[in-house]
Amino acid sequence: MTTNQFNDNFLKATRGEKVSHVPVWYMRQAGRSQPEYRAIKEKYSLFEITHQPELCAYVTKLPVDQYNNDAAILYKDIMTPLPAMGVDVEIKAGIGPVIANPVRTFQDVEKLGTINPEADVPYVLDTIKLLREQLTVPLISFGGAPFTLASYMIEGGPSKNYNNTKAFMYSQPESWFLLMDKLADMTITYCKSQINAGSQAIQIFDSWVGALNVEDYRIFIKPVMHKIFTALKEENVPLIMFGVGASHLANEWHDLPLDVVGLDWRLSIKEAEERGIKKAVQGNLDPAILLATWDVIEKKTTEILDQGLAHEGGFVFNLGHGVFPQVNPDTLRRLTAFVHEYTAKKL
Repeated sequence: MTTNQFNDNFLKATRGEKVSHVPVWYMRQAGRSQPEYRAIKEKYSLFEITHQPELCAYVTKLPVDQYNNDAAILYKDIMTPLPAMGVDVEIKAGIGPVIANPVRTFQDVEKLGTINPEADVPYVLDTIKLLREQLTVPLISFGGAPFTLASYMIEGGPSKNYNNTKAFMYSQPESWFLLMDKLADMTITYCKSQINAGSQAIQIFDSWVGALNVEDYRIFIKPVMHKIFTALKEENVPLIMFGVGASHLANEWHDLPLDVVGLDWRLSIKEAEERGIKKAVQGNLDPAILLATWDVIEKKTTEILDQGLAHEGGFVFNLGHGVFPQVNPDTLRRLTAFVHEYTAKKL
């Protein structure tokens, strides 16, 4: 492949089309495991990096150049659009997003504003435009799903059990559904602006929705997710869904008007298929395995690849969650090469 030839294997795989090899990208591929990134973080915070399009594009593109991945994912945080709505959020090192004005009442929800991406997050759109000039692989953008965003907004920061969020959902349903609607409208506007700027796929991260059971998901979450994916479907780019510890919801996601069901490591591709998941799947090597010896990595990866190759709906290789800071970049480089070589032979 020449350097300027566009590699569209990722886009083909999301549509279930024939590919020359199984495409690879990694959640959190840009970031903490890269020494170049750690050097940048000594000078700049996450928000400062994302506000500088040239620097943000460099961080986004770095893993593609280093690992030969088949897609780039825009470097930013799911909290990026929230300040525009009036949410006072700060990303604190070693903690995560911390919110100074948590949502507690109907009035708090009513006060939330809307987003105008061109005015509120122009740096995100400028980074996307820059990357489209630089990349020879597709660019994935993303948004946080309403439940996960709401969990930070109600808890005031990260949580282990989401008790306050669930209590708010159960005891203030009117406030909850208004919050879901406002966050859905923001997500639709935000993601559409990213697509218009040049993003070629959208992944929605509902990182913490696994805290809900299926019945509650159907009542409190599924309608708003249907609204989001229906609106984004008009843009004609692949739509991916992902959450952690949410295997019990995989069939609920499969019902939504999206293209790719992201699997974490708890649910195998074979089991997903047996449950009736026919759409393209993405996943799902346990990121902890990247800290094991190469023979273990190769064995576990081969098992996933064989299942993915047998899945007729399309398959994108990824991890079951994000790359850990302790992972050696050479491991990711070697893993990408292995996936490419192994699947090219099989295909």
